[in-house]
Amino acid sequence: MWEERFATQDYVFGKEPAAFLTDHADLLTPGDTALAVADGEGRNSVFMAQRGLHVTALEFAPSAIAKARALAADKGVTVTFRETDVLAHDWAETFDLVAGIFIQFVGPDQRQALFDGMRRSVRPGGLILLHGYTPAQIALGTGGPPFVENMYTEDLLRDAFGDWQILECRAYERDISEGRAHSGPSALIDLVARRPEQDA
Repeated sequence: MWEERFATQDYVFGKEPAAFLTDHADLLTPGDTALAVADGEGRNSVFMAQRGLHVTALEFAPSAIAKARALAADKGVTVTFRETDVLAHDWAETFDLVAGIFIQFVGPDQRQALFDGMRRSVRPGGLILLHGYTPAQIALGTGGPPFVENMYTEDLLRDAFGDWQILECRAYERDISEGRAHSGPSALIDLVARRPEQDA
């Protein structure tokens, strides 16, 4: 499904980074390492590389990776792209920052395993950034899967990362224009959390 979706000339989600990422650009420290999870056509990993981070991007669809490589070349930056299924990834390598932006193709049966893997990939003292839709997005219909159970709530994210230092967890509405797949009034949610230097 993903290969078919991305096998087009245009960038389905556009070439510009998610507004969430530009909002939090102050967290992108030059020289840090970063992991972009299910990065698609590269708009977010490339932006992080432009900010001076050493970025690795995970993506399943070869057609998306090809476009991501082209975008990185066009912007004059280097990103390590890895073709992988994030639900089978080993999460062995650690990073200063792990970003999951609109990764709600994962339902509740697999979400905890994905979150657990992402948590393991954050080095002690590092950050996780999550951005997605709330259940209110279903009625808006301007992007994301049509499954309410895949959406995030503040309670869900606080439960999943409550043992970390939660720097931000908020739901809000915003008009976004991020390619033809994400366009219009949107019900969004952000999480920024820091892993403790020593886990409890």
